[in-house]
Amino acid sequence: MELIVAKFGGTSVGDGSRIKKAAQSVVNEYMKGNQVVVVVSAINKTTDDLIQVADEAIGDIASPQQMAEILSMGEMTSTRVMASTIESLGVKSTFIDPYNEAWPIITDNNPLEANINFEASEYQSKKIAQLLEQGVIPVVCGFLGRGPNNQITTIGRGGSDVTAFFLGHALNADEVVIVTDVDGVMSTDPRKIEEAEKLDKISVEEMRDIALHGAQVLHPNALKFKDPNISAKIISFEKGNLSDKGTEIVGPFAGDLLKSATLYPEELSIIAVVGEDMIKSKGLLSQLTNILSENNINIYGISAAANSMTVFVSKKKSDNAHHLLHRLVVNNDNLSSLSIGNDIAMISVSGPEFNVETPGIISDITRPLHKNNINIVEISSSQTAIILFVEWKDGKKALELIKEVLD
Repeated sequence: MELIVAKFGGTSVGDGSRIKKAAQSVVNEYMKGNQVVVVVSAINKTTDDLIQVADEAIGDIASPQQMAEILSMGEMTSTRVMASTIESLGVKSTFIDPYNEAWPIITDNNPLEANINFEASEYQSKKIAQLLEQGVIPVVCGFLGRGPNNQITTIGRGGSDVTAFFLGHALNADEVVIVTDVDGVMSTDPRKIEEAEKLDKISVEEMRDIALHGAQVLHPNALKFKDPNISAKIISFEKGNLSDKGTEIVGPFAGDLLKSATLYPEELSIIAVVGEDMIKSKGLLSQLTNILSENNINIYGISAAANSMTVFVSKKKSDNAHHLLHRLVVNNDNLSSLSIGNDIAMISVSGPEFNVETPGIISDITRPLHKNNINIVEISSSQTAIILFVEWKDGKKALELIKEVLD
């Protein structure tokens, strides 16, 4: 017997036929002898409609608490419909909303962007486990929480995904299944490139990055709750089968979802290429990287501006890189000169919440370096990582200061 948490997105329960198909897929797993917890979003675009109606009718007069209660109506409706549909198929089911004694998601008192109280929520989740042992299929509102004064809260956009992964963790589930309107994670948006292919697997880190950059298959916040010992996948509602393979989400591996900072153990060199109107020289960046690649020289960092490009390479290979790029400079009218600087340290800082829940993280990291007179040679960032280059002599001290910020 397995315990499955199945989350159905709004489009997956977008009308009566889809709700019945979703309910049947749940009942099919139950009849196999599995326990199933269902998490549902508001039907189709109900939440967006509620926001629009509230704005038109109330405007700015509505308090955050009033808005949370209004927004909760979508999920509270969909849980009731889903539970009733499951029962119509002959299996005992009950809806669980924040007014229910068994409600599992306990939060702080922030009405619209509430944070989950882990200890209280894990304790409450035991009541969901009791329902499962009684042969009941619980249908839980996604997106919602209950505050310390028993008030309705919401846990932000993508909250239903968070609910599903948190319950997977708290209940020690075997699998979390995210049911949506696509077959799985695609190599790119199939609406833009017809040749897009479904991926069989994707890592938590890859999934988080593409979600942060606009892919709407899964909310990135949810992946903070992905337990490495629990299987997870994304499937389409179309097949009506929770056993469909879809795309498996692999990991996280050790340290993937923690804030961490590491110092690359090898000294690097920085090579700067300058010239007038370099940005107008087509293919220049490609020429530079190809020259280094063809000579087995790895690039650890790269940046480009209107009149310059800089690359970071291993100090051991810097002389060779210097000579190779010098040939590029003298043979290109848009380039004038290059310089090389040695003894550079690279510090990688990673964390799942960068630019999502930690505004100002870059200034937090760089401020103590400035106070300790550590010069930053170069800095680059993505949604989940920050790379800093400093002088080699300052590397270890900079790493200690950054770790203090992350702690």
